[in-house]
Amino acid sequence: MSDLGRREFLVLTGAAFAGSVVSANPPQGAGQMYGLIGKMNAVAGQRDALIAILLQGTGKMPGCLSYILATDPGDANAIWITEVWDSEASHKGSLSLPVVQAAIARGKPLIAGFGERFVTIPLGGVGLVPPGER
Repeated sequence: MSDLGRREFLVLTGAAFAGSVVSANPPQGAGQMYGLIGKMNAVAGQRDALIAILLQGTGKMPGCLSYILATDPGDANAIWITEVWDSEASHKGSLSLPVVQAAIARGKPLIAGFGERFVTIPLGGVGLVPPGER
């Protein structure tokens, strides 16, 4: 496994990511939702085990409005993760959650690396209720 740091693991597990990225972070204003879309690469043959770890406890992240994992039909080891948070602060705050810390410990050995990563400003859509409309 490559030298995988804590922040690199955290981003795509619902926390923060600092690996090799494609895009810069756009500025975030008050009241804006915060989104991340990123690709995580599992160690060969470990994608399903890593997905199981990433899905545990995702409902217990305050401020997380959406956390979607998807497999990549063209890459047997890739996982795409799409997150929407009520704010960037909530996303950063999730770093200290015990459930995230436990996922880091269990999942880190199963991660081969990271692909693209994009920060977005979600506006709404099917299934997403912005914080002010809850």
